[in-house]
Amino acid sequence: MASLTEDMKRVIREQRLGYVATVCPDGTPNLSPKGTTTVWDDDHLVFADIRSPRTIANLKQNPSIEINVVDWFTRKGYRFKGIATVIESGSLFDELVSFYEQQGLFDAPRRIQTIVMAKVQRALPLISPAYDREVTEDQVRTHWEDYYQQIRGGK
Repeated sequence: MASLTEDMKRVIREQRLGYVATVCPDGTPNLSPKGTTTVWDDDHLVFADIRSPRTIANLKQNPSIEINVVDWFTRKGYRFKGIATVIESGSLFDELVSFYEQQGLFDAPRRIQTIVMAKVQRALPLISPAYDREVTEDQVRTHWEDYYQQIRGGK
């Protein structure tokens, strides 16, 4: 089992958006963004099911999961492989809903259908090929911040 490092936790908490891969019954992949991805403890990530019927159905049939979280600007992040548990009720569910409510998820008790807790078994870094050119993180960040401003009409 992989314990989450402080840097992994930082990236997850800062980004919040994780891309979750599950396996469909026909063996094809399902990839879905989850804007509630966060750290539960040193070994688990969680995300709230607000509109995730396919993801939840897949995990009930096959609990294998991969969650990728990447900083948009530095183009660095992590991939987390593990086993998911779908939590639908009970004291842990109530604790997790309260956790999300404290984090500011608007109307968490009404919106959350289920919660997925992923036990991280393997964690690996994700690093853009941009770094193969011997550029610094600051250079990569500046490039993508400038690009974002340009497409948003800020420059």
